[in-house]
This record gives sequence, structure tokens and C-alpha cells, in this order.
Amino acid sequence: MTPHLLLGIDTGGTYTDAVLFSEATGVVAKAKALTTRHDLAEGVSGAVETVLAKARVPVSAISLVSLSTTLATNALVEGQGGRAGLIMIGFGPEDLKRDGLQEALGSDPVLFLPGGHNVHGGETPLDMSALDETLPDLSSQVSSFAIAGYFAVRNPDHEKRVRDRIREVSHLPVTCSHELSSKLGGPRRALTTLLNARLVSMIDRLIGSCEDFLKARGIDVPMMVVRGDGALISAAEARLRPIETILSGPAASLVGARYLTGLDNAIVSDIGGTTTDVAVLEKGRPRLDAEGAVVGGFRTMVEAVAMRTYGLGGDSEVKINDRGLKARLDLGPRRFLPLSLAAALHGDAVLSVLEKQLRAPHAGRHDGRLAVRTGLPDHLASGLQPQEQALYGRIGMAPVALADLLVSTPQKATLDRLVARGLVHICGLTPSDAMHVLGRQAQWNGEAARLGLEIAARTKDGSGQPIAASVEALAQMIVDRLTRQSSEAILQACLSEDSAAIDPTASLAVDRALKREPGIVRFSISLDRPLVGLGASAPVYYPAIAEMLSTEAAIPEEADVANAVGAVVGQVRATVTVFVTTPEEGIFIVNGAGASERFVDQQEAFGVARRRAETMALESARTNGAEEPAAVLREEIDAPEVEGSRKLIEARFIASASGRPRIAHHAF
Repeated sequence: MTPHLLLGIDTGGTYTDAVLFSEATGVVAKAKALTTRHDLAEGVSGAVETVLAKARVPVSAISLVSLSTTLATNALVEGQGGRAGLIMIGFGPEDLKRDGLQEALGSDPVLFLPGGHNVHGGETPLDMSALDETLPDLSSQVSSFAIAGYFAVRNPDHEKRVRDRIREVSHLPVTCSHELSSKLGGPRRALTTLLNARLVSMIDRLIGSCEDFLKARGIDVPMMVVRGDGALISAAEARLRPIETILSGPAASLVGARYLTGLDNAIVSDIGGTTTDVAVLEKGRPRLDAEGAVVGGFRTMVEAVAMRTYGLGGDSEVKINDRGLKARLDLGPRRFLPLSLAAALHGDAVLSVLEKQLRAPHAGRHDGRLAVRTGLPDHLASGLQPQEQALYGRIGMAPVALADLLVSTPQKATLDRLVARGLVHICGLTPSDAMHVLGRQAQWNGEAARLGLEIAARTKDGSGQPIAASVEALAQMIVDRLTRQSSEAILQACLSEDSAAIDPTASLAVDRALKREPGIVRFSISLDRPLVGLGASAPVYYPAIAEMLSTEAAIPEEADVANAVGAVVGQVRATVTVFVTTPEEGIFIVNGAGASERFVDQQEAFGVARRRAETMALESARTNGAEEPAAVLREEIDAPEVEGSRKLIEARFIASASGRPRIAHHAF
């Protein structure tokens, strides 16, 4: 009799990982395949087929599939995502200036409609005439819509009416702000909703790709997705609220790190191709960010682990600043397709360009860089400007040298916009290439890595000297830079946890400590707990990083698939908040988890609010995939004493329900 096995899948920017996990014995088998952005099912099927072959088990042994992903996080860090239309109900243009909303909106369209509600749920009449006028044209310019209504968390009626009208006319995905958060703060809720709308098509494609492959393979079992707080939700719910999967990968890695190391107190740092994610484990649990997750510089309303994400990874862009007397290297925040990987995928199309550029008597400003389409479907390239469309038309599925592609300076900005839309990859020099030259990685094309480094090594600094004495010396400089930037990122995250106002990237004292500079006064710096290094490249990078930070490195054997392990050992959790407010003496309004209700007795209103919160939390946990959830309730009552008697301002009833996910029970 085959035991129940859980299949964990983690889709990262570079690799897709798969693990088969037994609740009795742990990791049974693990495998990796390259993430294929044009068709995510290819990467998923590659990893899953390999792990099934390694484990030598039938697909009928699998009783649950759980998915974690860094795609949403990476998209927001790199400024990617679809074009979304933002509908603001009851707000004005001045509200865009708050909470970074204007910056996040960029060039995406926004429409203001009269309407909205007050704090007690009373409405200002909704006028949809401007929406009806612009909707047919607007629908052709965007891939999704985001709706934010004034005090919609107290009464979502206007958001729902606008949503229904948009769906009726455009048939595009629509996100309402009340579906994502019950917190007040309209502009930040609008920002969260906008980012959610941009991610809908990406996460929809990922989940759809997984489901199609699993169905074709005969794996018909419940599918879960890791949320940003480490909890699990059903795939159907993740499709509606993809913003909740930002920091899904990092959250899964924390759950996985705790399981794999058994450490209660640790710094967990997970290095991927695009990002490094740092968080603190305290008493066996990751701390949640009470203010909401910050990703790509934007503070969202998504409850997630207190994780700091930095645009630094094995596939980060290597930037050479040759203006000073001594050249300076910097990594990130953009992800490049490493030259070694581009050549592994496209062979001579990459190698011939690099060889030709290396033979040229004069170096070109775009040497060592190429562009290639990511392979996204054509409908996701909607709304391109004429100059963007023209440049996109010249980029194919085989890499083309930037030197041949860019004939005028403005085209560089046009190319950057295509990269930001996720339509084009730039192939260029990365730490992964440096590792190939140093012999510490060997999975891709080492010849392309060496050619790229030879081209970069020709660069001269301000004194006219080559920036490195040899290709190997330059490769080591790149790796040393990654060690230093990683150490600074980890320090920054830890100092923030300590509420210490020190910027390690600018502090001379920290610089001296990290460099171990000798002197009469010696500076040293260390962490008070082990550094858990996760990610496929953790064993090659983290021993040096831990040494720089004077702490012990804890790199578990399954460090390369910690996210996929975390995806299957987590719990389903749902939280619901119901409010009671008093607009006038003796009147109590219950809002949240249903229609507004009016009472004249405070205790009756409180009783209804408690029952609503618990019932909805349990229902939500079941909808999210929990088998037998249990609920706990806490109450927050703001009722100060005024002139000898207590006066209710607001009461909040917060119910949390949790349980293990449902699994398929096969008849063996």
C-alpha cells in the first residue's frame, strides 16, 4: 500500500522545483527544471515528471498539490504586470498623491466616479454615466480593472455595482478593494487593488498551467497555493486574489526553513535568481508585518511575513561604473537572462554575437547584451505605443544584439518599457556567469559566461587601467560584490527589526567592520543567531556571507527546495473582521461579513457581530480548502469614559479559523 504523498511545487524566476513529501518520513524525492515563462506548464511538467521518476511512485499516491511562487513578488520588484484601469468611487484626483498611489499608477488610466459611503455605511449616490461613456474604449487598452470605493470596507455596494457593469461590458478580470482588505485607508487599499489587478493574468496563467498539466497526468486532487503569511489557500481563491501570493515563495521558504532546520530563532535568507528575501524567525514563528507587506517600494495592505525583499540574486544585472579612478561594481535590481543560460537555450545565436563583439577593435556601449522575447501570448502585449510595437516587432524568439537593435538613444527607454511589461528579457552578465567561470556552477554554457566576462574585462577605469587583471579576477570581484551586498541586505533587515536607524550601505563604521580593517580601534559586527541560507546557490554563497557577519551558517540539505517543502507543510488560515459603530446615541450599526444591520441594543449588536465573524471565518477557511477548521475570536473595543459613562466609538470582532488542507482519499 503506497502512503499518501504531498506534491509541493515552487515556481521561481529561474527554476521550478518539485518535491514529493510524506508526513511520516519527510522529503521522498526532489527535482528542478527551468521556469518557462512563455508556457509555465513546461517547467512544471519537467520538474514533476523528474520527481515522479526519481521516487518511482504512481500518480495515484499523490493526495494533495501545493504551489508556492515568487512570480508575483518578482513582477512587483521589477515593475512588471499587465496594464490595469483604476476606478475610484467617491475619491478625487488629490487622493492619488497619498500612499504612493500616483507613482504605482504610472501611465495606467484612472477614472473618478461620484459615490461612496461614510464610516457607518451610509451612501452618497453613485453616478456611473462617465463609466458607461468610456468603458468600451477603455476595455481595449487594459487587461484588467481595479475598483476602490470610499469606505467600501463598511459598505461594498457601489464597488459591486461598478464591478458587475464592467464585467457585463468588458468581460475582463475585475478586483474590488473590499475583497482584499477590511482596513481603512482608501488610497492604500486602492494601491493594493491596482497591484492585484496587474497580477491577475500572470497568476491565472500559472495556476491554469499547473492545473492543465496535472489533469492531463491524471493527478485529480485538491490544489493549494501559499499565501504571503505562510498560510494556504485554494487555487480558485488565489486566482481571484493573486496579491495575497506576493511573498508566497518567501513565506513558504520560512515555513520550510523552520521544518528543515528545527531552529526556533534564526535569520532566514533565501537567494533566488531575481531576489534575496530576509526574515527573522522568533520562537519558531515568522513575524507578520502589521502594517502590510512592502514589495517593490510600495506598502500594500496584504498581511504577510515581515520579509524584506531585495533586488539581488544569482541572475542580477552586473553594472560596471567606470567613471571613478577605481571601477565599482553593483548588482541588481533588474534580473537578466544569464549569458550562460541564454547560450544553453539558444546556442550559436548568442555565442556568435559575443565572439564577434570580442574580436571588434573598439568596444561598443551595448556589448555583451542581447534581447529576446519572453514568449508571452500576443494578447498580453495589448496597449503598446507605436514605437514600442515597432521595437517589439524587431525582437524575436532568438536573441538579437542590443547593438543591432538600438539605433537611437530614446529606443533604450522603449526597450526598458517592454522589459517592465514582461514581454522581453535582456541577456547579459550576471553572478551566475561569474560562478561558471570560477567552476562553482556548471549547469549552463560556460563558454558564453567566459566570453561575457572577457568583454566586460576590457572596460577601463578612470585611470585608463583595465578593471580586472584577468577574467577569473573579474568573476571573483562579482562574487565578492554579491557577498557584500547580501551582507548589507541581511544587516539592513535585522537593524530594522531592532528599530536601529543605521543604513549599513552608508555607514563607515559598518564598512570598517565588514572589511575587518585593522586599526587601534577595531570594529566588529555579528548576528545573535544562526543564518539559514536557502536557495539552489545557497551552499556556494552563504558560507562567505555568514563569515562576513560573524555568525554560524545553517544550510539544510534540502536548501534548494525549501520553498516547495514549505508549500506542503503549512495550514489553511482565514481571518474575518466585523465592526460595530454608533452613528448616534442608542443606535448600533454592524458592518462586515454581510449586509449592514441596525440595532438599538449594544449587546445584541455585539452578539450578531461575534456570530458573523466566527461563521464567516469558518466558511472562508473551508472555501480556502481547510478540512476541519477551528476558530478563535478576539475583540477590540474602543469605548473611552466620557463624563462618567463609557461611550462606544468602535468595536472590532476578529475571528481566525485554521486547519490542515483537504486531501484526496484514494481507494488503493
